[in-house]
Amino acid sequence: MTTFPAVLARQLRGDSARPLITFYDHRTQERVELSVTTYANWVAKTAGLLVEEADLERGMRLRIDLPTHWLGPVFLGAAWTVGLVVTTDDDPDAVVCGPDSLAHWADRADDIPVLACSLLPLGVRFAEPLPPGVRDVGVEVWSQPDAFTAFDPPAGDDLALDADGEQSTQRELMEAAAAGSLLTDGGRLFSATNPASPPGVVTFTEPLARSGSLVLVRHLDPERSPSTYDAERATHRC
Repeated sequence: MTTFPAVLARQLRGDSARPLITFYDHRTQERVELSVTTYANWVAKTAGLLVEEADLERGMRLRIDLPTHWLGPVFLGAAWTVGLVVTTDDDPDAVVCGPDSLAHWADRADDIPVLACSLLPLGVRFAEPLPPGVRDVGVEVWSQPDAFTAFDPPAGDDLALDADGEQSTQRELMEAAAAGSLLTDGGRLFSATNPASPPGVVTFTEPLARSGSLVLVRHLDPERSPSTYDAERATHRC
């Protein structure tokens, strides 16, 4: 299991109906749960979006500038399915952003694909028109197929992460996730760390590789943290 697509395929052959990501926003009261199957469907559609609409190819660099949100792991998975490098570089080949960073990236839309996520429930479109050239993920992702097969599939030695001076291949990421210590096999990890940030990637890759799941909380309310942890039957915290 040396690539992300191989690891996800293995999980789909197991208990694919189990939760993989359960997302909470304590400020808005939103709760979203993605099973392994639902997550894989989102990854397939998003990978199609990256290839067909953003014209990205294996080896190109994607900046995922999103806050703590369930779409972070979706774009990580889509990027690695295509064979892209997830980067923190300010000069990527394409960028995915949310409302808070939209103004920063909109000026680059003439030079690189800028994909914007509203972060509204169910991944819907922005309520207001976007700046010229910016693509609304909530509009364009739904027209993509439910299955995706890479024309040029990634290999284990492909660079997957280039963040803050540290680099990891797909093989290194997946092997580290399988041997990780954040949770035991089948465990349920409770975290408020952004999985799309360099320190937070393991909060998603470890539950995926170890047949576990992630309970991801945005705008964590310390007073609600214990009840959310118990309600979701979490087993580990980070």
